[in-house]
Amino acid sequence: MFTGSIVALVTPMDEKGAIDRVSLKNLIEYHVISGTKAIVAVGTTGETSTLSNTEHHDMVMWTLELSDGRIPVIAGTGANSTYEAVSLTSCFNNSDVVGCLSVIPYYNRPSQTGLYQHFKAIAESSDLPQILYNVPARTGCDMLPSTVARLAEIKNIIGIKEATGNLSRVSQIQALVNNNFLLLSGDDTSALDFMRLGGQGVISVTANVAAKEMAQLCSLAADGHYLEARSLNKRLITLHQTLFCEPSPIPVKWACKTLGLIATDTMRLPMTPLTKVGRQLVRQALTDACLL
Repeated sequence: MFTGSIVALVTPMDEKGAIDRVSLKNLIEYHVISGTKAIVAVGTTGETSTLSNTEHHDMVMWTLELSDGRIPVIAGTGANSTYEAVSLTSCFNNSDVVGCLSVIPYYNRPSQTGLYQHFKAIAESSDLPQILYNVPARTGCDMLPSTVARLAEIKNIIGIKEATGNLSRVSQIQALVNNNFLLLSGDDTSALDFMRLGGQGVISVTANVAAKEMAQLCSLAADGHYLEARSLNKRLITLHQTLFCEPSPIPVKWACKTLGLIATDTMRLPMTPLTKVGRQLVRQALTDACLL
């Protein structure tokens, strides 16, 4: 359940900005049918930073309810406040989520010692499996392989979503952790190469709109069929890149709406609608990927 194509699910909203349960159900059905291995509910792609704690909890629980045991659900529980991250994680202790994904604290840019203590406190607050999430381009803070290795010694910290795009991180982390520690890409553009070097999958933005293709890509990579995987990835590469032509999740929500997966591409400020130029780019990328 923690390998292969895992979708970093968007949070569908109606025109007034409330969570749209009908569209959420549509998304879940799409991923169940398409072979997505698991859903991350309310990760950073799910706009966690603009949801209240109540909405955050509701979105995860509704995802569990609507998936009805057909696909594993991982709860995004990261925050730049350790207290808040512990609180979010703890509230899912008695739920059916299979694990938690917790992003590096953003803005306050803690030291490596601070990162270790932050994730240690989260892990100690829960028996659920914990996945670290390193994305320095968004957080302003990079968790080094040596810190990852220290955290990997904590029983319920089982892996990392590594989104630096730096492929050398795969071997650097592998050299310091045991073979059971999961390495998941957080960068669709380099995910295939990440898996070729030993990663076990990807927590994917692209999977929101190309779920079947990303599931197939990961399956081919896991079976060592890299020539076929590379051919498929070549078709998706422009899409991987274009879904970040403006701040995520602006482009991917517009793409979801364009494909009829959600009713609107509504987001909350400070996120704004995709520009006309962005719409042209994303539409062309969807066409190039044979999705339109």
